[in-house]
Amino acid sequence: MVERLTVSSSPHILSENKTSKIMLDVVIALLPATVGAIYFFRMNAAVLIALAIVTAVVTEWGIQKIRNQSVSITDFSAVVTGLLLALNIPASAPWWIPVIGSAFAIGIVKQLFGGIGQNFMNPALAARIFLTISYTDKMTDWRRPIDLVTSATPLSYVKDATAVPANAPALIDTFIGNVAGSMGETSAILLILGGLYLVYRGVISITIPGIYIGTVAILTLLYGQFDFQFMLFHIFSGGLMIGAIYMATDYASSPVTKKGRMYFAFGCGLITALIRIFGAYNEGVGFAILLMNVAAPLIEKYTSPRVFGEVKKQNA
Repeated sequence: MVERLTVSSSPHILSENKTSKIMLDVVIALLPATVGAIYFFRMNAAVLIALAIVTAVVTEWGIQKIRNQSVSITDFSAVVTGLLLALNIPASAPWWIPVIGSAFAIGIVKQLFGGIGQNFMNPALAARIFLTISYTDKMTDWRRPIDLVTSATPLSYVKDATAVPANAPALIDTFIGNVAGSMGETSAILLILGGLYLVYRGVISITIPGIYIGTVAILTLLYGQFDFQFMLFHIFSGGLMIGAIYMATDYASSPVTKKGRMYFAFGCGLITALIRIFGAYNEGVGFAILLMNVAAPLIEKYTSPRVFGEVKKQNA
């Protein structure tokens, strides 16, 4: 029998979960969406995904070598960052977009702040926002699956509307993935399957994705005057699924307390809905999560449980 209780300073309970094991589970969970992206967008997707992953791994290896640190590329965290970034860019992007994005995600957002576990925001998501602001035309050149013809994203059809117009893509297409958009966010079902795997493996809990998606669902349902088609269109379209399941749940940039995760998820959902409904931008997931990443330390401060034996300070 393995001895788990040690007489020493905390932590007293050892876990068999290692970073490499957790990250490998995330890679496995993203495989359905990755395969779907390659199927829908053909060779363009495969090349961009490969470039993003290779650049992320090489950047992490290079920085750690320069700083005389132990190389940790075998923990798969750089692979996850590269893969997530690739799934957040359009298939029409030139080859240098994932290269610049992955180098920024690893070099600036992750390693500059101390490496894995020290980053205050999700590296892949920060890189996507950086690329969107810097190269807007390249990052918003959406193409239809298979034929790669320029097309509007589903969310553009419901912008400034309270109902789904007749010329919008069919709701089933947003669920399956036969719509224009970033490579990994077009198929809600493939992202959900990966999310269920992560919950089953205990890598994430249902708290953040459930409250995040639920908040967007309720707010869009109210705004759409209880039009369920309008609400489902918002749920299955855009980056909500990939953001709520794979990015908002990032261990390093989200609160660790139970109440904190609830407030964090609600804030993500509220900001996402507000941007989508009232903002000038069709999508709000990336900005919402990054804003809540910055607020995470403050949320933890006010939701941390009281230390055992602690008493409130009495006023003199």
